[in-house]
Amino acid sequence: MIGFVIRKTFYDLWDNMFKIVVLNIGFIIVVSIPIFLPALAAKYFDSTALEIALSAFGILLCSVYLASAAVTIKSISDYSSFEFVDIFKNLKTAWPAGIFMAFFVFIIFLVMTVILPFYLTMDSPLGIVFAAIVFWMLILALLSFQFYFSVYARLGSKIKKSIKKCMIISLDNSGFAVFFLIHNLIALIISVVFVFMFPGPVGIFLYLDEALRLRLLKYDWLEANPDANRRKIPWDALLIEEREKTGTRSFRNFIFPWKD
Repeated sequence: MIGFVIRKTFYDLWDNMFKIVVLNIGFIIVVSIPIFLPALAAKYFDSTALEIALSAFGILLCSVYLASAAVTIKSISDYSSFEFVDIFKNLKTAWPAGIFMAFFVFIIFLVMTVILPFYLTMDSPLGIVFAAIVFWMLILALLSFQFYFSVYARLGSKIKKSIKKCMIISLDNSGFAVFFLIHNLIALIISVVFVFMFPGPVGIFLYLDEALRLRLLKYDWLEANPDANRRKIPWDALLIEEREKTGTRSFRNFIFPWKD
């Protein structure tokens, strides 16, 4: 199943490369706000509070933009496409998810830079125990909330409900969640080489949405077969239609699609 997710997403990234790159460029523009605006303000105003406020505002904009992008690219997973104007239309439903994610990122930052170092510097076995607990809670949070925007976009626009479903999906599919966390870290490193234009954050969210959409087939099958063994999901049967829609491609078809 994971191999098919990677293949389908690669096809979709290739077919929609221009749109993915444009959305990533949009993110680069938005992310420049918290990077450059506070420094610019510092030249004219001697106010640390203003710099912090501008940074926070910029981070909120980045998060809301990514939330809208995640909702927008859902159509690619569904064998369709989107128009650039859709990212502005989707802001109406995506902004609460973006604000929550900005708050979540702030908490993660606080845990990594303040709380975890504090416990590690305690000259006590109790400090090590607390540090270990915080560390594994941090890992669990990262495993779960990597799917947050995709869950929010695909399973309903309720923050509390999306949080719960993220946790359930991650705990019920631990190997799946670990694989995609590592996979997306690698994709992020590759994105640095291409200045975050490809696959970039939008491409990574497309991978997560594709993975979530196909993983949800498992729950549809379990609902139809309540007595089935949860450890033996017939992925080959569940993915027959998906594989037919996706097809296979040769290298020649990637470069010269009109010749096949």
